[in-house]
Amino acid sequence: MMLASALALTSCAGEELEQPSTAAGFGNAPPAVSAPGRTSGPVALLLPLSGPGPLAAAAQAMENAAKLAFSAPGSPPLDVRDTGGTPQGAAAAASAAIAAGDGLILGPLTVGETSAVAPVAAKAQVNVLAFTNDGALAAPGLWPLGISPGEQVRRVASYAADQGRTKPAALLPSSPFGTLMGNALTAEAARLGEPPPDISYYGQSFGGLNQTVRSLTRFNSRGASIEAKIRAARAEDTQAGRLKAAKLSRQPIPPPPFDSLLIGATGEHLAEIGTLLPYYEAGPPQVLLMGPMLWAQDAKGMAAHDTLRGAIYAAPDPQARLAFVQRYQTAYGAPPPSVADVAFDAAAIAVLTSREGGYTTPVLTNPAGFTGTDGLLQLQPNGKVRRGLAVFRVEPGGPQ
Repeated sequence: MMLASALALTSCAGEELEQPSTAAGFGNAPPAVSAPGRTSGPVALLLPLSGPGPLAAAAQAMENAAKLAFSAPGSPPLDVRDTGGTPQGAAAAASAAIAAGDGLILGPLTVGETSAVAPVAAKAQVNVLAFTNDGALAAPGLWPLGISPGEQVRRVASYAADQGRTKPAALLPSSPFGTLMGNALTAEAARLGEPPPDISYYGQSFGGLNQTVRSLTRFNSRGASIEAKIRAARAEDTQAGRLKAAKLSRQPIPPPPFDSLLIGATGEHLAEIGTLLPYYEAGPPQVLLMGPMLWAQDAKGMAAHDTLRGAIYAAPDPQARLAFVQRYQTAYGAPPPSVADVAFDAAAIAVLTSREGGYTTPVLTNPAGFTGTDGLLQLQPNGKVRRGLAVFRVEPGGPQ
């Protein structure tokens, strides 16, 4: 859908943020019930700068990215505050920022920190653009900007439906990540008017994984009975028995009860699943395999496996962030880690909205959305974030 205008985030710090004449959007979002949020003031950036090693390293890159966006002329003051990487530290940092008159909070980074900041910000009616990707924390006035498992699932499930694959199923790890993916697939199937997906969760053992795949594919009712008949015919040890066995062996096994399969595995578990699915006659082309954004890290390696070739996953288009990568590298001497993208986008949204009426919910939830480093994103009044993710197919020459 082409919209008359959109709020765009420039990927080059120091340049004016513009409203292009046209941009792709997501359609109209439901109207906000209320309009919390402040119209002006400095912007707080909450990061675990003194947190444990990995957190501190990520926080530094995110601070760099935010400062890059705030180097644009006319930007409001940026108030950087350390959370220490703890919920208590995050709540204290948010309270101090609000007391200092900050009108918008960017961050914090983790789920625990965000959960602690949420009630502090809500009480003061200060909106929050958090960096976590846990969509469960979404609420009016708080938007988790990280690319959530739910958004990844929504995108591939919608794409599969467009290809005529309307009977989804899922094979997911028994973990919070797997649960999020399963819930998202169930919700998207309901939205698309599809039957409830059959979702199976597996543990760490490969033996258990084998049994889970066999059960999910309903192989006992589809193929095991034919195998038993073939064995019985051969056991007759007669010419008629051998002819019967040969005839049965040419009989095709019925397809599984699903035509698309969401897989939450990576690494060795994914390779094992790629071996088990053909064994149980439940792989491509009868079944379209779908996976998480994590597959982008090893898409070329996956293509070496016949079963995984042609599988799809949703992720940002890497071409979209090239300008940001170049700008960041020029400023800091090294390319940014992917976690820096969300900090730059949040900061650029803050800079832009400070000029467009302030940090209020109506401004932040402009139905046209924003064009960020990882593509289009739309903040909805209920705190959900919708993203225009690309769908990639695993191919030998690289994802397409």
